[in-house]
Amino acid sequence: MKLLIPLEAASISLVFLALVFIPMEKVFPARQQKIFRTGLRMDFYFFLGQYVLWSAWVLWCMQYVQAFCNTWISDGFQFQVQRLPWLLQAGIVLVFSDMLIYWAHRLQHKVDFLWRFHKVHHSAEELDWLAAHREHPLDSLYTIGLINLPAMILGFPLSSIAAVIAFRGIWAIFIHSNVKINLGPLKWFIGSPELHHWHHDLNRSAGNYANVSPLMDIIFGTYHCPGEYPEAYGIKEDTPDTYLGHMVEPLFKK
Repeated sequence: MKLLIPLEAASISLVFLALVFIPMEKVFPARQQKIFRTGLRMDFYFFLGQYVLWSAWVLWCMQYVQAFCNTWISDGFQFQVQRLPWLLQAGIVLVFSDMLIYWAHRLQHKVDFLWRFHKVHHSAEELDWLAAHREHPLDSLYTIGLINLPAMILGFPLSSIAAVIAFRGIWAIFIHSNVKINLGPLKWFIGSPELHHWHHDLNRSAGNYANVSPLMDIIFGTYHCPGEYPEAYGIKEDTPDTYLGHMVEPLFKK
């Protein structure tokens, strides 16, 4: 069976995501926003960069991290974990990865070196499903590596948790989308666009650092959900106006 080349895979993903999220954003809009908004072209470049340029490199790095974990973690421990029911395995991975990424994400906003790369993601001044792809590749490696580190420590091959990885990817796109959906009491247990949009507020320390569930934010006092959406998104720093500029600028300390 012929494998899809990256450009073909990117095209299929782009069409699929557009067909899912554009109607959703039009039916349940959080803000009145044009499809062909300001910054759309830049986010499209980031989308292509993630799929065509950087995804294979990130996966290659992840395989080396997994090999390192398999070298240092007891085979017996990993074997016992892998005997658990699949749903329990997935639950363990989600809980521990949420705990880890909460603190890792919080550091991205507190440590200037990490913020230099992470602010690329926050430079978007309008949010929707495509803006979710605005990331520096080193920032993506940091985030994806830590999200999947618990699974690799527990000895799960990346192929066996593909469904969990895919779920997290779709979830990340959903919480960036220009969608307003009332989750009711579930909002205390499941993240939402409203929560994550406040994370993209101009205030660098706005909170809401958790990934899938806001429980870590609630526990550690960084939960912020005033009931409406922010008036403005982005960062208070000057940012490059080209894709190459976004790639290069974080490498050098101002």
